[in-house]
Amino acid sequence: MATNQLLEIKNYGQSIWMDNLSRDIIQSGELKDLVENKGICGITSNPAIFEKAIAGNAIYDADIEAGIKAGLSTDKIYESLAFADIRSACDILRPVYDATNGLDGYVSIEVPPSIADDTQATIREARRYFQEIGRENVMIKIPGTNAGLPAVEQVIADGIHVNVTLLFSVESYIKTAWAYISGLEKRAAEGKDISKIASVASFFLSRIDSNIDGKIDAKLKKGVDDITVEAKLKDVKGKVAIANARIAYQEYKKIIQTDSWKKLAAKGAKVQRLLWASTSTKDPSYSDVMYVDELVGPDTVNTLPPVTIDACADHCDVASRIETGVQEAYQLIESLKDPDINIDINKVMDELLVEGIDKFVKPFESLMNSLESKVKQLSPV
Repeated sequence: MATNQLLEIKNYGQSIWMDNLSRDIIQSGELKDLVENKGICGITSNPAIFEKAIAGNAIYDADIEAGIKAGLSTDKIYESLAFADIRSACDILRPVYDATNGLDGYVSIEVPPSIADDTQATIREARRYFQEIGRENVMIKIPGTNAGLPAVEQVIADGIHVNVTLLFSVESYIKTAWAYISGLEKRAAEGKDISKIASVASFFLSRIDSNIDGKIDAKLKKGVDDITVEAKLKDVKGKVAIANARIAYQEYKKIIQTDSWKKLAAKGAKVQRLLWASTSTKDPSYSDVMYVDELVGPDTVNTLPPVTIDACADHCDVASRIETGVQEAYQLIESLKDPDINIDINKVMDELLVEGIDKFVKPFESLMNSLESKVKQLSPV
């Protein structure tokens, strides 16, 4: 696999993380190779990824049997498997963490998605995960919901690294950035060191285009009398997510110019980087690396599934584009209000957040059901 494109992205101030984790890639040495030779400098996981990794994979059977013998509940057996993988991945990425002074080298694990609307439960679980995993470079994922953001603030104040996930709207990103700042301010007010804390704001991409493209296709299918209207609708397809991300980046630039941020930066605080998530292209008519090529830029992270890592290594066209076409990005988002297009972007973002939590809850429930069956199968009669 060619590595120059992935490595070249680093020269523009963007880090490439991988959106995948399983015991297979840890034990085979594949993860170590990706980190040491292919430019991967972080890992993100979620309940859907763990479901794929654990369900139906015999590699976990010995540990499941050990959990059964120890009298652990299915929930605790799941945690023992997931935490072991996270610790191993953290150890593989520790040299990156050390070499970058804590900028990269993180492994993210999400608190249970069932508690996305419970602030106190989220705080409690984030603290417990951080303590039980016991690795300095673990990052706890917390959804950027109304209940999640106060938890982000407290967990940052506690000195725990946080990956704020499921961000779709620019407004949600701004709230997330200020939750991070408030957490750092709280910690600094207690006289504690803030220089070692890291956070990313995970801004989802392809799901936005899938949703909006679906709405446009439905309008086109109904039939459009005017060729100008048809052109307007087609012109929006596949462009909203990247435009939205470019606008979020402009907000990031404004935030780091505020007095609040500058005071924290003077105490050694790290910026909360925007992380581009959901970066595999869903529509085969689009470039399979468009969510990489179009959003390279300083102080950002792009987390890619393995298929996109391979595609990018092979044919990414690397250049700093995060600030190209910014004016057009604002115009494109504004054009959604045009009566001929008539798509409510705020409603789309709300829909996506609800769907996003559901896309983590269902695999988590499915994983627990699979694990329950496996426990019964492996339990001594």
